[in-house]
Amino acid sequence: MTKIAIFDFGAGNLFNLHQSILRNGVHDVDIVRTLEELKKYDGLVLPGVGNFDSAISSIRKDAVSLNTAIDSGMPILGICLGLEMLFYRSEEGFLDGLKVLEGDVLMLPKKKVKVPHIGWNNLRIIKSESNLLKGIPQDSWVYFVHSYHIEPEDENLITAITDYGSNLPVVIERSNLFGTQFHPEKSGKIGSQIMKNFLNICEKTE
Repeated sequence: MTKIAIFDFGAGNLFNLHQSILRNGVHDVDIVRTLEELKKYDGLVLPGVGNFDSAISSIRKDAVSLNTAIDSGMPILGICLGLEMLFYRSEEGFLDGLKVLEGDVLMLPKKKVKVPHIGWNNLRIIKSESNLLKGIPQDSWVYFVHSYHIEPEDENLITAITDYGSNLPVVIERSNLFGTQFHPEKSGKIGSQIMKNFLNICEKTE
């Protein structure tokens, strides 16, 4: 039976995310404050709620466990802040990121767009072979709540973009690492399909 961990940064309500995983096929879901026992799980979700420095501080003590899980092939999904943390640094904070992926996190351009970006935008899928976006139609609408965006050094990571003042990378995928700048747990049927895709990936790697 597939077992999923949601890491709690201690910053917000994880009810929607927890319920989304339950609704989409996995009934063994734990909200955890440490990654010491990550080996018990088949997948990890880093949620999109909180402040960059606070989140990094809460997970930094478990960086070795996280890197071991990544190296072992465990599927990991970063959502919004959870995605941003995987990069080297963010303009939101002073602390270094987890440095799993090369690149930075930049503030949305206030002179061009409204910040924060709150609402629905459509996805332009640029890699049809994406496992996370399997079955997702081109131009599907998903829900965003963010003030910052990722800038990966390796453009091959990017599987989908959205237009918000410029073309922003909003879905990344590399081996067992997945990330969305939007919130799939708040994105209706499209978000449910994305979550199901991630949970199916976790099931296959049990």
